[in-house]
Amino acid sequence: MSKLRFGTDGIRGVANRDLSPDFALKLGRATGRYIVEHGLPRSIIMGRDTRRSGAMLGASFAAGACSVGVQVHSVGIAPTGAISWLTRHRGDAFGVVISASHNPAPDNGIKFFQGNGSKASAESESWIMAHLDDEVDLQPGDGVGFLSTGPTPLEEYESWLVGLVPERLDGMKIVMDCADGAAFEVAPRVFAALGADLTILNQEPNGDNINSRGGATKPHIAQDRAKKESSVAVSFDGDADRAVFSDENGNLINGDRTMAAWAAHWSDDGALSPPTVVGTVMSNGGFATFLEEQGITLYRANVGDKYVSRLMHETGARIGGEQSGHIIFSSHGPTGDGLVTALEFLRVLRRTGKPASDFSGAFANYPQILVNVEVERRDGWDSDESVRDALTEAEVALKAAKGRLNVRPSGTQPMIRVMVEAEDRPLAEQTADHLAAVLIASRGGEVAGRVDLTDALGD
Repeated sequence: MSKLRFGTDGIRGVANRDLSPDFALKLGRATGRYIVEHGLPRSIIMGRDTRRSGAMLGASFAAGACSVGVQVHSVGIAPTGAISWLTRHRGDAFGVVISASHNPAPDNGIKFFQGNGSKASAESESWIMAHLDDEVDLQPGDGVGFLSTGPTPLEEYESWLVGLVPERLDGMKIVMDCADGAAFEVAPRVFAALGADLTILNQEPNGDNINSRGGATKPHIAQDRAKKESSVAVSFDGDADRAVFSDENGNLINGDRTMAAWAAHWSDDGALSPPTVVGTVMSNGGFATFLEEQGITLYRANVGDKYVSRLMHETGARIGGEQSGHIIFSSHGPTGDGLVTALEFLRVLRRTGKPASDFSGAFANYPQILVNVEVERRDGWDSDESVRDALTEAEVALKAAKGRLNVRPSGTQPMIRVMVEAEDRPLAEQTADHLAAVLIASRGGEVAGRVDLTDALGD
């Protein structure tokens, strides 16, 4: 029985060790059985990022699905958003992306989109994992599914993206960091078609350099270039489902600030209905205050785009996302797409005629401290009386100082994440450190890292 499990964004592990071809084969076979037994269209569309292990794992997954009678169409290297878009426009049962997103090159992952383009349901993921090791009576002959690799339908996706910007981007100077990842071909073509004046960074993937030389996890690379060229910059991550920006002075514009700029513009234009934005429990209090001043309500979801998407559906919000630059526009699809995020932000710049610096400093963030506590025993972390008492005392103190507390177990690591936010920086820092000490005394372990998230990208 494999120890790998679905997390907030698919299954991830070190390729060829944790995430092996054998595991991918079993996962493909179980996914195919789910499709057959639930009467879904017997077809999957699949894409990957630029990691050297992607083709290997994709071939294994496809072999598993084909072995139980499901067709697989592989488009090769493609942004995650493209697979979501193609899945819902082609009518496939699932879209499958072989990618570990912003993780380093030795890692890889497998994530699913269901037929409407949203992330796969917990029910389907649970069924697939429960049947991963089943013995299967495979059918020969015409019971085998086809694996096809062409022609690629990415041109349809690119044409759709170009159509999102009727104002075009003619003459706009843009630094684009492709992170040597999945956007390295598609994004430059789309932005060039819109007339942008591009300076492209990290567009030479070799299978091992994804996310290593720049991109959304290392935005300072594009920030420095943007300042040098007095240009706006966009940085994608490895699978291009997120984007962050830099203004012409080299200042970072993270997901909160991107959403603030977009929501405020369309609110002023009378087109933000309802006047709501969905963030996460990590969204900064300064962002919430800015939106409130614009007459816009911020709702908070758990971290993870599937939770953001769900709350957007419940509230009718047109935009939602995370500090990391993973943003969803409900009129364009049910999941994040970094190319859509980039085009929507640049469209605001074009429509207003303002430089990006007018939006990078629109509000001051509250000090926000994150302490990651690596614990020996994560289960039942909040059952200890000393931990509960410390949390209660912290919440009372923070409420009086317009502060906020969020303590949660990591979905992928043996850690408890302690986030404290307050207008008073010493209070935020002292509270975070105290809670970390209480958790260590209760559960064992040590502090694995302390990060100031005040103007950062979240986790």
